[in-house]
Amino acid sequence: MKLTLNIFHFSLFIFHFFAIIVLATGCAQIGAPTGGAKDSIPPVLIKATPENGSINISNNKITLTFDEYIDVRDAQTNVLVSPYPKANPIIDYRLKTVTIRLKDTLLPNTTYSIDFGNAIRDNNEGNPFKNFTYVFSTGSTIDSLQLTGKVILAENGKIDTTMTAMLYKIGDDSMVQKRKPDYIARLNNEGEFVFKNLAAGSYNVYALKDGDGGKTYNSPIESFAFLNEPIILPQGDSVPVMYAYTEEKDTKKSTSSPSSAANDKRLRYTTSINTSFQDLLSDLEINFSKPLKDLDKAKIILTDTNYKSVNYTLVPDSIQKNITLKTKWVPDTDYKLIISKDAATDSAGNQIFKTDTLSFKTKGIADYGGLTIRFTNLGKSHQVLQFFQNDELKKSVPIVNAQWSDKLFPPGDYELRILYDTNNDGKWTPGNYSKKKQPEKVVTLDKRLAIKANWDNEREIQLIDN
Repeated sequence: MKLTLNIFHFSLFIFHFFAIIVLATGCAQIGAPTGGAKDSIPPVLIKATPENGSINISNNKITLTFDEYIDVRDAQTNVLVSPYPKANPIIDYRLKTVTIRLKDTLLPNTTYSIDFGNAIRDNNEGNPFKNFTYVFSTGSTIDSLQLTGKVILAENGKIDTTMTAMLYKIGDDSMVQKRKPDYIARLNNEGEFVFKNLAAGSYNVYALKDGDGGKTYNSPIESFAFLNEPIILPQGDSVPVMYAYTEEKDTKKSTSSPSSAANDKRLRYTTSINTSFQDLLSDLEINFSKPLKDLDKAKIILTDTNYKSVNYTLVPDSIQKNITLKTKWVPDTDYKLIISKDAATDSAGNQIFKTDTLSFKTKGIADYGGLTIRFTNLGKSHQVLQFFQNDELKKSVPIVNAQWSDKLFPPGDYELRILYDTNNDGKWTPGNYSKKKQPEKVVTLDKRLAIKANWDNEREIQLIDN
């Protein structure tokens, strides 16, 4: 009897044991470990040799030690040394240490700064050691003056953060064209720059979009800005604003293999007629594939649908390759353009394949929008309202009255700019450094203009006399 009870109790124990295992297995969730929260803490500088802010330094080697393994990204681009070195410094990093070796001979009684920007980061997550600047002096004091300013693109009033501000200790005006600057500074998103740790004195300030990496202004196609007068430190409350310009447009075109059209010996042409509708505000363009030796204007004819000739003129360019047909278009009207086979002949004696008759129609009044703009605070300076699409100037209007209207304005989305036309020639004029002539200024309005077809569009613009 006792043996039977013991067996019963043992069996009951086994049953409960396996029941607990089954329940525990059913409730458990199996998953991989998460690895913890992502590291977002930047490296911490533990030690600098010599110490940051040291004076009477003669050693060209600087060592920075951090609390974790670090990485230095694009040192030659991101790290700025001031005064600007003749030879790029050597910047090495290993494990937790960054080593900087200045190759130039240190200048006496000069404050040096090494702006690392966000180049130093931790090795694992890339968290930046933000905006770190190491400063030392070869003299007995650390210079602490600052020079701040701003660079604006004169032609459109916008910002180009790829430009560099450059600072020269006072000297002749040709220094910016002959040698590298004494100091350089980056532009922030607002076009602002700041030079730190400067000594009292006079400085010339410039800004440059350096095309060849030489840090000198040596090409009229480089964006450039200058001040007419030097800045004297300590600087007053005023912040100098420089207006950058490109004296000449870059007309270089990328070289490419000749197209099949260029190799075609036949004489061909195209026209500006867009989807069979002619713009009421534009001339009709006829563009031949090659310059013409002979052009018989009488054999290019514009007529109505009954082949009755209308009044028009033909104006060829200097090489008789592009022909402009000028006439006063009648809205919503059908026309025919007849180009005879022998109207044009190139230098090889080629003519077009056959006589062509092109039928097209002009746009109607309803295809355009009416536009009225009212100006407030009309100033004394010559101002021009400019309409741009995709940075292409579409229309310019001199602002001479408090209101301007146009009954036929092409629909679309426009960027509006105000040109301060100092020479009153109706177009933007760049600066000229050799003549110390500043560029004309342009302000881009914040709000764009949307023109709807068959709609009276209105806008009010408050002018600022510049």
